[in-house]
Amino acid sequence: MTTVKVKFRPSSISNCPGRIIYQVTRNREVRQITTDYKVYPEEWDNKHSMIVPASNNKNRSNIIKDTTQKLYYDIEQIHKIIARFDILNIYYSASDVIAEFQKITKENTLFKYMEAVIIQLQELKRTSTANNYRATLNSFKRFLNGSDIHIELINKNIIENYQAYLKSTEIAPNSISFYMRILRAVYNRAIEQGISQDKKPFRAVFTGMEKTLKRAISIHEIKRIKELNLSQKPKLEFARDIFLFLFFCRGMSFIDAVFLKKKDIKNNILTYRRHKTKQLMHIKIIDEITDIIDKYTIADSAYLFPFIINYDIDYRKQYEAALRRTNNALKDIADIIKLPVPLTTYTARHSWATIAKSKNIPVNVISDALGHNSISTTQIYLASIDSATIDKANDLIVKSV
Repeated sequence: MTTVKVKFRPSSISNCPGRIIYQVTRNREVRQITTDYKVYPEEWDNKHSMIVPASNNKNRSNIIKDTTQKLYYDIEQIHKIIARFDILNIYYSASDVIAEFQKITKENTLFKYMEAVIIQLQELKRTSTANNYRATLNSFKRFLNGSDIHIELINKNIIENYQAYLKSTEIAPNSISFYMRILRAVYNRAIEQGISQDKKPFRAVFTGMEKTLKRAISIHEIKRIKELNLSQKPKLEFARDIFLFLFFCRGMSFIDAVFLKKKDIKNNILTYRRHKTKQLMHIKIIDEITDIIDKYTIADSAYLFPFIINYDIDYRKQYEAALRRTNNALKDIADIIKLPVPLTTYTARHSWATIAKSKNIPVNVISDALGHNSISTTQIYLASIDSATIDKANDLIVKSV
């Protein structure tokens, strides 16, 4: 017969919390697991071997509630291990039970599980996705004060509290949704692997996308940027020219421009594969594009632009540094000409799509030009930029009444 007991080990230091111990006994062999759960002596009911709240402090009460939940989960897992060993009718010891429990709990905690997923993404060269997962993991760690949690314990209450925590940090709704969608993807993956049952903890939280502030600028504002005299400010001039290059190349993504090589141009056609969708793109080289390339291409470099300049440094880090420099310079340019919206490398992409739509170019053509996998993605681009057009149409209708 195998027995499991929960015990309390007081701290050797007065006024400090002690630790919860799990004791497994089988065939006179006694083994213990020292947990990370800490409670004060007055929070331990020795007669019933259970944690009890001993304070009116809300924060402490929540900690006790959370610790109790984790304790019950652990004991349930230990009993499941014992039951499985008994059903298999194999010889096992108390040490075997503890070893199996430690193996399962290590694999089935959210932090450990997400770390494993991130490593897989990195091995698949999906660096951006891995970075997004890392940002979400770090955010959730801050919410839990660094205390890992079993995936099985993730429920509606925890996720709603996480959403409330994110709101308290005053981050944008779409950023909250970003974290929630990634966390949900990890949770669903764990369910598919049989690690947890689906408790549908994300039902009541926002995982959609709100319309964002306008990120496109008009053709008139593009001309103002183009005609701006920045000859005395070479860093701003370079950023401006790269912005125009992205615009002239049908709203090319900055990351794609960074890794363009001279060999990608043949017969006056620039051919490259999008980093995000892996879609093959073909762009006709017009004079405006040629002028910018000729202005910045370095003779002994394989790349079109001087972004990747040190082959011994991680290329991704060089890209990220280039993106920061360029966006900082574009911000200065926006301040100079008093643009009504933030100016970033991404603005070139949104602006090209907006201007194309204003010229009655079909959405499916715009979608192909941007390298989107579906028209629905393009519709999202265009959804938040049509208010002025709608207002003008309404004015015409009202005036005709």
